[in-house]
Amino acid sequence: MKDRSFFCSVCALAIPVALQSMLQASFGVVDQVMIGQLGGVEVAAVGLAGKFTGIFNVVVSAVGAVAGIMISQYMGQKNTSETRRSMILNLRICFILAALFLLAGVAVPEQIMGLYIKDRATAETAGRYLSIVSGAFLPAAGITILSTYLRCMEKAALPLYAGIASAAVNTGLNWILIFGRLGAPALGVTGAALATLISQLVYFTVILGMYTKYRRRSKNATAGPFSWRQYLSMLLPLLTSEFMWVLGENVYAGIYGRLGTDACAAMTLTNPMQSLAIGALCGLSQAAAILIGKRLGDGDREMAYREAKRLLLYGLAGSLALSVMIYFISPWYVCIFKVGAGIRALTAQILAAYAAVMPFKVLNMIIGSGILRSGGKTTYVMAIDLMGTWLFGVPLGLLTAFVFCWPVPLVYLTLSLEECIRFAVSLVVFRRRGWMNQLKA
Repeated sequence: MKDRSFFCSVCALAIPVALQSMLQASFGVVDQVMIGQLGGVEVAAVGLAGKFTGIFNVVVSAVGAVAGIMISQYMGQKNTSETRRSMILNLRICFILAALFLLAGVAVPEQIMGLYIKDRATAETAGRYLSIVSGAFLPAAGITILSTYLRCMEKAALPLYAGIASAAVNTGLNWILIFGRLGAPALGVTGAALATLISQLVYFTVILGMYTKYRRRSKNATAGPFSWRQYLSMLLPLLTSEFMWVLGENVYAGIYGRLGTDACAAMTLTNPMQSLAIGALCGLSQAAAILIGKRLGDGDREMAYREAKRLLLYGLAGSLALSVMIYFISPWYVCIFKVGAGIRALTAQILAAYAAVMPFKVLNMIIGSGILRSGGKTTYVMAIDLMGTWLFGVPLGLLTAFVFCWPVPLVYLTLSLEECIRFAVSLVVFRRRGWMNQLKA
């Protein structure tokens, strides 16, 4: 009965999160198809702008991860005042970070994009897109924290509904604004950026209404003294880890960009498929962070460890099945884009390489982003991520691209081997149980 109850709890959290991620990724496929009608330069430009917005998303997600650790553990302790304070504090920090990224994206967009690619036309197009889409940073910050709160309440379906509304708005506006439908001007890449901005505003408005309706009001008179030392000991390693990881991803993007516009466009076209695959299983990571966090907050270490092992097995089975699917459908997937035959061939080869390493990516997501973080000892995660990206991934990418001059699919496969190293180290840390910790109120 306990196993069945745990499986039902995992499904209640993981399935809505997975559906939401897959929904967003599926509309991302639609976006890429629409933008893909404009040409290789536009595809590459939007992909490169996405690398900078990815820095923002990862940094804010680090704050969201800390919010999830705190909220889930304090909910496990049934401390409603600390739960509410944790949500408000992390929301404020996310808004501050969003304002800083917004300023950079509006002030120097072309200069930022020039760091990724030499081609001036692509950099200008990417800069124009970035200057508009940066306006979505502020609502995205609010979405991150409010979604975390609702999921910790085990109301994971609510962010899904908000995501459905946002994705529908995004797709409809893309069709209208990119191609000039229904009497609107054909704005191309600018239209895609405006669609993203408006859809994020809709997302935030809907989820704010849901939070207002379902939030738990504090039953305690006041919260106790706040421990900044405990908070920063969780936040700073995660910020460092996430920032350095996404910086490494941006180094990878720079490598692909300097291998040529075709290589860059091919990598961009794989993004929706990668997002769909990871999105299908990312709910397991969210479930791990929340369920294991609540177990640790309640002091039940042994049950937390057993349930964490089950989550890893679920992730392994699911990732192996998806890897096989990706390998066989990739030749059909590339045919939906109106790009050159060379870009299509490169895209299919990169997806085959992705299928080979995907199980390790999924297991790292569950163990690193979910299990090991749930106890608040985020220094472990920081050390593992820094080692994988900067001791293995980046050096291998630079070596294979610019010394050995390998084609982009082999470069991608080789640098992705750092996922194997990261998982091996994470498994050792997991088995030693030093990550299991109960937060102090």
